[in-house]
Amino acid sequence: MSQFRPLRKLLPLALALAAAPAMAGEYSRTVFFGDSLTDSGHFRGLVPPEARAFAGKFTTNPALVWSEQLAQHYGTNASPAVDGGDNYAQGGSRAAVPNAPADSTLSQVQAYLGANGGRADGSALYTVWTGANDIFAISDGAPVDATIAAAVGGTVQAVGALDAAGARYILVPNLPDIGITPSAIAAGPVAQATLTALSAGYNEALYGALGQAGYKVIPLDTFNLLREIAASPATYGLANVTGVACLPPGSSSLACNPTSYASPDAGTTYLFADGVHPTGAAHAMLADYAVSVLEGPRLAAILPHAATVTGRSRADQVALHVDGRPATAGVRWWGGLRADHQRYDHGKLYDGMAPAALFGVDWSNGNGLVAGGFAGYGRMDADFGRNRGGFTQDETTLGGFVGWYGQRAWVNAQASYTYLDLDVDRDVRIGPALRRHSGSTEGHASAVGVSGGFQFGEGALRHGPVASLLWQKIDLDGWTEGNTSSSALVLPDQSRDSLVGSLGWQLSYDTGDFTPYLRATWDREFEDAPARATARLQTMPGVEFAVPGLDIDDSYGTVVLGARFNLFGLKADLGARGTLDRAGGTDAGLFLGLAGGF
Repeated sequence: MSQFRPLRKLLPLALALAAAPAMAGEYSRTVFFGDSLTDSGHFRGLVPPEARAFAGKFTTNPALVWSEQLAQHYGTNASPAVDGGDNYAQGGSRAAVPNAPADSTLSQVQAYLGANGGRADGSALYTVWTGANDIFAISDGAPVDATIAAAVGGTVQAVGALDAAGARYILVPNLPDIGITPSAIAAGPVAQATLTALSAGYNEALYGALGQAGYKVIPLDTFNLLREIAASPATYGLANVTGVACLPPGSSSLACNPTSYASPDAGTTYLFADGVHPTGAAHAMLADYAVSVLEGPRLAAILPHAATVTGRSRADQVALHVDGRPATAGVRWWGGLRADHQRYDHGKLYDGMAPAALFGVDWSNGNGLVAGGFAGYGRMDADFGRNRGGFTQDETTLGGFVGWYGQRAWVNAQASYTYLDLDVDRDVRIGPALRRHSGSTEGHASAVGVSGGFQFGEGALRHGPVASLLWQKIDLDGWTEGNTSSSALVLPDQSRDSLVGSLGWQLSYDTGDFTPYLRATWDREFEDAPARATARLQTMPGVEFAVPGLDIDDSYGTVVLGARFNLFGLKADLGARGTLDRAGGTDAGLFLGLAGGF
């Protein structure tokens, strides 16, 4: 537009076993196309030399525009393309029609592809935000239908060119409600209503055409977002949503700077810099909103992953609760407590504690055969990183177990079913305002596992190989977030398959009353996690979008350090476990097992 919950820490021993590096960023680059709403300084050269250091963007300079803030969040680049950066947006740009001195948005895309051999980085995030200047052209007398059709067609063509070149993640914000801008207000109620209708009509036509063409884009509902901010300015730290922060009135914000503010704090208390362009505060809120839409589906994708981690910990507890060949036939009971800890991207993705309990009954025939059943309950309480809310996961499990134990070799198998009940709170911060989107869902997990091992050595010291294979399937129902607004999501059903194979070595030293042991395995997840996470905005239910899914290391080590001993006439097993060398996250925990006869 030319106008326009504390991070939790487990015991030091468990965490020491589980140190790991951070996850990689979601996007390799952020590339922007569009008009002055996204322009990060293309026309800075038009500003008097003495002001170029602090002006040159269509906002309350020297504030950052939303594209710069979004790039800053992802550690990427949003400098103007004329300065060698990845922001091709130019103030005054129309979708497909040149509007000198600005290139059309379609031309910007073509220039980018031409400079990159016709290829688009599939791991990059692209933004195409245009059309406002086409609406202004209608206000100046251009034909309505033809102008909107050309703008929509040009935007679809730009998106199609990126898609054909390999782009997988294309952000396409809709037009804000131009009818609530100071310029529209000054023109009177009829003009306001007309511009609102034109903005809404363009938006509807745009997403309809994108859907008809088969292009999957990531929407931003800036139309409703700015209306929400304007309807409750104090909530968002604003004092003026109808006037202009930059003086004199009617001037462009291109050269606006603190010396021309309507008040010293105008850049942070006004919604609009000039007749149509947002202030720095409004741009920051636009960036906050964009991040919430891009990250929301990825937070939902954490839930099935977290369930697979607690499922594996439970399966390990079941597989290892028999410590050798039973001496006599009969029935015995066993139980265990666990304190599992999951922490990913140093807590920036999520951080959760999951206490759990298991109880089982085994029958032995006295010749090495053991069979039985078990039941368990666990509750995970986790925080999403960066103060984005959290979730609780309640799980109730029933399962069966069978094993054979010889003098040196052993093998066992298990199967279980787990009912999952989850409550999710996703916190979205728009400037100083906090929106909490809550929802509930349920699901189930099925698991089948087999483990085995062999022991070498005589006397107190025993050692030998161990191996296991665990299959899990997690199914979660979708849910609709509460607190309906531009940031609220509809999350779809999720399904996750997991197949973890483990191979390693175990050592133990039996002193009679006390048997310390160490088990180390190399683990491999053979099933790929979903490459994308999907969702829909509640205010734009017809547009399903996808963002990168979780990228969690599928090869890592697991170390268990424990000891078996007698406790008040019962057999006890106390220890700690943790993953090693898992880029992206750590799983750690403590456990206590008890067993006795009837």
